[in-house]
Amino acid sequence: MNDLTQLLHTTFGFTSFRANQEAVCRAVTDGRDALLVMPTGAGKSLCYQLPAIARGGTALVVSPLIALMDDQAGKLSAEGLRVGRIHSGLSREDARQACREYLDGTLNFLFIAPERMRVPGFPEMLARRKPSLIAIDEAHCISAWGHDFRPDYRTLGEHLPKLRPAPIIALTATATPAVQKDICGQLALHNPALFIHGFRRENLAIEVVELSKPRRHEFTTKLLRESGARPAIVYAPSRRSAEELAAELARHFPAAAYHAGMDPGVRERVQAAFQSGKLEVVVATIAFGMGIDKADVRTVVHTALPASVEAFYQEIGRAGRDGLPARSVLLYSFVDRKIHEGFLDRDYPSASDLARVAKALTDEYLMPEPLWRKLKMTPDLFTKAVEKLASQGAAQLDMAGNVRAGGADNWRSGYEAQVAFRREQIDRMMSFAESNQCRMTSIIRHFGDTADAHRRCGICDACSPTTATAQAYRAPSQDELRQFLFILHELDERSRSTGKLFTTLAEGSLRGTAAGRDRKSFDSLLDALVRSALVEIVGDSFTNAEGNVIHYKKASLTYEGREAVETGKLHAPDLLLEDVGEAKVSTAKSKKLKTSKVLRRAEIAQTSVARKKTPNFHRERPDTADPAVVLTAEQQEIDENLRAWRKSEAERIGLPQFFVLGSTALRSIVLLRPRSLAQLQTITGIGPDKVNRFGAAILQICIPSLVP
Repeated sequence: MNDLTQLLHTTFGFTSFRANQEAVCRAVTDGRDALLVMPTGAGKSLCYQLPAIARGGTALVVSPLIALMDDQAGKLSAEGLRVGRIHSGLSREDARQACREYLDGTLNFLFIAPERMRVPGFPEMLARRKPSLIAIDEAHCISAWGHDFRPDYRTLGEHLPKLRPAPIIALTATATPAVQKDICGQLALHNPALFIHGFRRENLAIEVVELSKPRRHEFTTKLLRESGARPAIVYAPSRRSAEELAAELARHFPAAAYHAGMDPGVRERVQAAFQSGKLEVVVATIAFGMGIDKADVRTVVHTALPASVEAFYQEIGRAGRDGLPARSVLLYSFVDRKIHEGFLDRDYPSASDLARVAKALTDEYLMPEPLWRKLKMTPDLFTKAVEKLASQGAAQLDMAGNVRAGGADNWRSGYEAQVAFRREQIDRMMSFAESNQCRMTSIIRHFGDTADAHRRCGICDACSPTTATAQAYRAPSQDELRQFLFILHELDERSRSTGKLFTTLAEGSLRGTAAGRDRKSFDSLLDALVRSALVEIVGDSFTNAEGNVIHYKKASLTYEGREAVETGKLHAPDLLLEDVGEAKVSTAKSKKLKTSKVLRRAEIAQTSVARKKTPNFHRERPDTADPAVVLTAEQQEIDENLRAWRKSEAERIGLPQFFVLGSTALRSIVLLRPRSLAQLQTITGIGPDKVNRFGAAILQICIPSLVP
């Protein structure tokens, strides 16, 4: 059927496509290979389901999660489509029946786990009646750089040529540019259409709280006792932790654990109960994940640091799929990093261990036990070594777990690169947690979406600390306000590495203060400046004399930061410091921050120390910003209206007023009175992002007749 919109309506009951779906569906329906990277909850599944129905025949869907497979199969069956499944949770007879129906051509969809392609004769069976379309779900698992690596996904590309000429669509929510390239190469996609769509989630507020492990269960319980925080998914680092926390939560509201060690029947009942609303909270292990498509999840809590930003993004994407406000809360501490490094050492044996195993393999399949006994290895170490060799093509496994040589001799460099990348993923996740820049923007930059990497979300704990539910904030003292100015002055001439900045200030202006003695106190000041959009911190690197790449953080002033240096004034209510004594669970009352005398004054004047440190503290200002300029009555009205609008807009999005519009830019607008968006953008301090976000409202105030 060529009319995909009509087919969309008759099959699924939708009157129109969501954003970006139609182009994908048309490309795949026309027989083109495709890679689709789209956020969780944005409608990826439809992008293979509708083309499969339009092309006729049977679509083959490869999926790594039993829960996800069962959920999608159930929904398709409910629409009257014939669906077969083959995975370890089903009986042998059920699998055989699915194969018979596939060969008879009576199925619309056949879902399989990637491991099935290792079963002798199974790929050949599929090739006897070639599928009309092949969908590879969670395609990041294919990549050597993917965060959820599985050897059987890695070998899929070997079997797909037998199933051609069916088009292949690879789908994932979490693929960095390196992963995208690797997916296309491993699957040998033919001139694929690339659909890489926005990673931004407008309705998802992300919060990160540094909290010791013993306090996390109690904190999670308090957080979720607020009825508005449920339904919720909680990710725990182990099966035992998941069961313990689920038992604690169940004393207050319906909750249950969900992990791979449970009986499949029990796990299925938990999923069904959560889907129907009988369970309000599910506690799942991070390693297992969840294939649950529940639209109204209000909160996702991580009680430990995920192994990568990719995994974190995929898991928080399960919140707020209905488009309503949702929240993600990540609990972590430095010990989480040590735990992940321990897991890395455990799961990635040394190259010398892999070499011993590779040397013992032959061209014939061998049983594993005699091999690990001969090599004097533990079964666990041997199994991991074989898995890693298989991922590099140096070993092959059959369904019984027997192993033989894979033929690839140059596995060492690829394996060492993979270990290094895993370690870098831990570093990046830890940097994300420790950063105080906009959480959503940090994620978008991680995935390489440079076109959308500069707009703050306005709702995370970094952008809007006063509305944070998990982290408490306090007002700065008079001394801390002076320290803020010292930092801004030091950055006035050029950007500085954060380490060098701390050393310079500790030796000079901040000597004797807490920030001058303690790096953590200094970092908290810097974090507050980042949250208030006065300072920006970016990652950078250089290569030292020994050839090692050294990564560091670099701080620089934003436009608003330069404005603060020029005026010598800081808006104290916008500069909030984390209260490290206690994390909070916010209620309507606790959101109201205590206001000190310093805050009631709202601004601090220039200090004598500031004048001494910065000779050019009073720079020449452009005429448009000169406070001595006398405004006409009409200009005075525009000035008052702009200030009222700025205050209202700042309160609406929960950000400082100068984030909406700096004082210098406001005065320039009053005097220049721009008549178009192009003219507005020529004003210093008004970039493309502010024009897109606030331009129409500003023009409405300046020239009411221009904007209806």
